[in-house]
Amino acid sequence: MSRRTDRVRELMKRELGVILERDYEFPGRIVTILEVDLTPDLKQAFVYVSVLGAKGSGGEQDVIEKLNLNRGRIQRPLYKRVIMRSSPQLIFRLDDSTERAVHLLNLIEALPEPVEDEVPENEADTD
Repeated sequence: MSRRTDRVRELMKRELGVILERDYEFPGRIVTILEVDLTPDLKQAFVYVSVLGAKGSGGEQDVIEKLNLNRGRIQRPLYKRVIMRSSPQLIFRLDDSTERAVHLLNLIEALPEPVEDEVPENEADTD
């Protein structure tokens, strides 16, 4: 991707975060924009979203559905701030990498401490 496309992606990511924080509520959940990917023809923008605090309740999909249903209301203020020839259609997708990372860290922390084999000093010196 070109530097310009990278800058547009980062600007869209930042502005989407501001719009969601300001205009939308997700009770009991933390919603974060992780990545914005633009198709080469700039007709679509895939927005990858992390949802924390909704594990096991189907809450992640509820948030994604809400975002996709409100896509038009989200796009209007976004494209007033991010000026482009054509405005890509936003498509929100769940990115669960943060949830997986937290789960892996919890598993690692739950592991017992490794037990080192103790070798008597006089046996360790023999070659």
